[in-house]
Amino acid sequence: MADFRAGTPEQSSFLAELLACGMLIDCGVPGVYGRGPDFELVRLGFERLVGDALDEEAPQRMSFPPLLARRELERIGYLRTFPHLAGTVFSFDGDESDALAQEERAASSEDWSEFQEMTDLVLTPAACYPVYPALARRGRLSAGGVTVDAGGAYVFRNEPSGDPARLQMFHQREVVRAGEPETVAAWRDRWRDRSVELLRGLGLDACMEVANDPFFGRSGRLLARSQRAQELKFEVTVQIAGPEPTAVASFNYHQEHFSSLYGLEIEGGGPVHTACLGFGLERIVLALLRAHGLDVSGWPTDVREGLALL
Repeated sequence: MADFRAGTPEQSSFLAELLACGMLIDCGVPGVYGRGPDFELVRLGFERLVGDALDEEAPQRMSFPPLLARRELERIGYLRTFPHLAGTVFSFDGDESDALAQEERAASSEDWSEFQEMTDLVLTPAACYPVYPALARRGRLSAGGVTVDAGGAYVFRNEPSGDPARLQMFHQREVVRAGEPETVAAWRDRWRDRSVELLRGLGLDACMEVANDPFFGRSGRLLARSQRAQELKFEVTVQIAGPEPTAVASFNYHQEHFSSLYGLEIEGGGPVHTACLGFGLERIVLALLRAHGLDVSGWPTDVREGLALL
């Protein structure tokens, strides 16, 4: 498993520049940062750009907290594919004497984990995950299916790093499409091209690549090859702080995975497929800062207009 904790000299230098100018705010833990006002203006500007592009589809808007029921993470099989990224929520479980002992250990920076127990919550690792059970609870989908805009929700990935583009907590603008197989496949193909256009329109050298999830073990390698062969996952990459381009958006075509898990049905019968598109908003802001400079007021006029910054 790759260790991303130590950033390259180029990544460390870029991070130092971002912190020095107030684009990012140090929170004391690698990969966890506050955002300055200009950073947020650009992030929200890109959110508006995506929202405008989605308007013609009249998506249904859903908004969820960055927490997920632990049973859903287990049901989805996330721990089979991404065991290293999951974040679980623990809470105090003890009596008054335990509370005093916990405080004493914490005050001395000693281990106090024995006083904590796992709760029924985990940190949401992908903004689309709450959407599928929510759709299933509403009953059958209408013919043609549905597009859901899950907004720019916070998600968590346990990968502390010196690379400013590899954050532990970040915003993911997620769009989900559920419906007949041919409808979902056409949507995926359309947005695969549209996402590249959006990013290139902002002066970014965005490229589309076939990708796969980091499955583990021998069976995992077979799954990865199958995923690539069927082109079920694509990533849009942009150069940020190297050495390789960084994925700033991803497309996942789940076929019947989530519809089978949650019993998604559609009027008229037949299989229900799902797909999702996720933009990593902080990574896109970082790519723009890398491409156009840390002074947003000096960016090209067409870029600033596209992000409604003028």
